[in-house]
Amino acid sequence: MFLIPSLEYGGMERVMSLLLNVFAKKNVQLHLILYGKTREVKYNIPDSVIIHRPTFSYSATNRFIFTLKTLLYLRKEIKKIKPNSILSFGEYWNNLVLISLYGLRYPVYISDRSQPNLNLGKIQNKLRDFLYPKAKGYIAQTLKAAEIAKKNEWNSNITVIGNPIREVADHPEIIKQNYVLTVGRLIKTKHVDDLIKIFAQCNMADWKLIIVGGNPNKIDLLMEYKSLVKELNLESRVKLVGAQKNVDEYYRKSKVFAFTSSSEGFPNVIGEAMSAGLPVIAYDCLAGPSDMIDQGVNGYLIPLFDSNEFKTKLNSLMQNEEKRTVLGQNAAKINSKFNLNDIADAYYNFILKD
Repeated sequence: MFLIPSLEYGGMERVMSLLLNVFAKKNVQLHLILYGKTREVKYNIPDSVIIHRPTFSYSATNRFIFTLKTLLYLRKEIKKIKPNSILSFGEYWNNLVLISLYGLRYPVYISDRSQPNLNLGKIQNKLRDFLYPKAKGYIAQTLKAAEIAKKNEWNSNITVIGNPIREVADHPEIIKQNYVLTVGRLIKTKHVDDLIKIFAQCNMADWKLIIVGGNPNKIDLLMEYKSLVKELNLESRVKLVGAQKNVDEYYRKSKVFAFTSSSEGFPNVIGEAMSAGLPVIAYDCLAGPSDMIDQGVNGYLIPLFDSNEFKTKLNSLMQNEEKRTVLGQNAAKINSKFNLNDIADAYYNFILKD
């Protein structure tokens, strides 16, 4: 049994969809419960997966009643299915699942998918401290996440399983350009405005910064960043192209990947950029980049918010083709470390080992 609010576009949704595709090849019956606001499926999943959704709709005006109905639905549906094992993704959501199954004996394995020490709020934090130890197991995405989970005594059965890195499609017809690329939703913690300012200070007139990513719900930073670009007189050198379905073409067309996020669980875009053979420069935020980047081997980890060091390393890569080539070749080896089948087998063995 897989539990997730929806399979709309997103990091944890992508990972769960990939796991479903690999698990479907094994001798197991797969159930998927989508219980969030939209319950959409945007990723391809096998026809053999049995999908369950509540019949009631989300109500923004009466969230308490919606939450209560969801708790009761999950408990009733899971008791009816009687799964051998349950995998739940997402902080906040894991609390909801564990409450709904409180007192039942089904083995529930949980995994948080964002910054491992994320403050969920007073009530949710207390629920996490009380409920997580009752789960059958805890899956951390990074070594740091596992360390924090152990320190907080969230569970006694903890394993580390990174995300599968998607192999970026090769486009031999695409010619490399002098592009520095960043990819991600336009939210404050990605600090795209800082990256724009850092790039401006690099003074490399023959290079462009390409920003791939759109506004999430209720946040509009695209216009703010376009205003900043105009203010810095960078309209010809900084391109905000919005969300793109053909992101692989941008990976293949670029020469450097830059990432200024300060809060991550496991940044898939870093892995994808490395898969495409790009050297990566990233802030060494609490968890995520350090599990993929070997300093000076396939990229650079920069102390958080040290914009001067970020600028220095970015300048160095833009000016040195030989260094870009060596780091990029090493970066492309990431797929062997985070291979989809190996990652899926690690999940399979952990949640069904009994």
